[in-house]
Amino acid sequence: MAVDTAVIGAGEVSDSHLSALAGNPRTNLVGICDIDESRATAAAKKYDTDPYFDLDDLLESVDLDWIHVCTSVQTHLPLAEKAIRAGVPVLIEKPTTETVAELDELAALSEEHDVPVSPVHQHLFDPAMRTARKRIRSGEIGPVRGVDLVYTGHTRPDEANRGTWVFDLPGGEFEEGLPHPLYLTLGAGGYPRGEDDISAQTSLYGDYEGRFDYDSAQIQYATEEGALCSATMLAGGAQNRTIQIHGEDATLIVDMILQTVHRIEGDYKGSTVGKVKQSLKYAGGHLAGLAKNAKLVAHASYSDEWAPKTKIDPHKYQIDRTAYALQHDLSMPVPLSEARWTIRLMEELREAAERPAAIAMTD
Repeated sequence: MAVDTAVIGAGEVSDSHLSALAGNPRTNLVGICDIDESRATAAAKKYDTDPYFDLDDLLESVDLDWIHVCTSVQTHLPLAEKAIRAGVPVLIEKPTTETVAELDELAALSEEHDVPVSPVHQHLFDPAMRTARKRIRSGEIGPVRGVDLVYTGHTRPDEANRGTWVFDLPGGEFEEGLPHPLYLTLGAGGYPRGEDDISAQTSLYGDYEGRFDYDSAQIQYATEEGALCSATMLAGGAQNRTIQIHGEDATLIVDMILQTVHRIEGDYKGSTVGKVKQSLKYAGGHLAGLAKNAKLVAHASYSDEWAPKTKIDPHKYQIDRTAYALQHDLSMPVPLSEARWTIRLMEELREAAERPAAIAMTD
């Protein structure tokens, strides 16, 4: 039976949810809600559903199985609370909440009312990331020893891609996008051993008209299993979004832009022939990965079937998997615990940005 679903928020990000819900055979899009009546009406017309301008009216008018919160982060908790108290499962866009305290309040409400809540961490479901995590789970590279993520070319703080509300965040638009590299690090390497095992450093490289605390960030932590995980995130510059996952037996290099995964193994530093073989293997794997992705894109573009589209669109994939979980009373594909650690890492970065610059020592 299809899951009757509505979306709160008719801004830019909601379109990814609306298109996924409208085309998914597991879901039935029954409404779009926004306090801006013109936006709600336009979105409802585009997706052939009903517009609502007040959440209370939506919850009273429709018997919902699922609701998507796609509004500014400052509104996530009160909107989700209304849905939870009405018994409606919630999918919340990132960042899930502004603070860990809010996240804990959300988790407590979810548990108290036995209503599942899950964050949107869609890039965990990119083709390359799905492949990498499957290979990690299979034991192909052995126990994970460390993760190194590089995420450059990130949005600058003073760009309002999601709306001017981002300027209320210490890192502006840059900070709004930080959950992506942070949850990718968590997804590849695991959660921190404890809150005291996290270290962070930030800097402000650019000049901006508005006041922002940082546009460059580094985070590092150790996991319970002893893996050392680090992430470097920079606003602007050339885009480089790669994840190196170092196992006991091999390393996976995940290119999140080209959506390729390459395996490095063995000790070839003393052999010229070994270096050449490794280079050829890398080039061959790279081309094979690109060919596979091109095939997936072509299949999704020319097929009327739903499944191929989920394989190339991570929003569609997560929404499809979450709808399936709701239909079959399964655990959410992304747990709130991952959202909590993501927000905790963000808080550590904010705290680092607030620390005064180190005073140079003189003789």
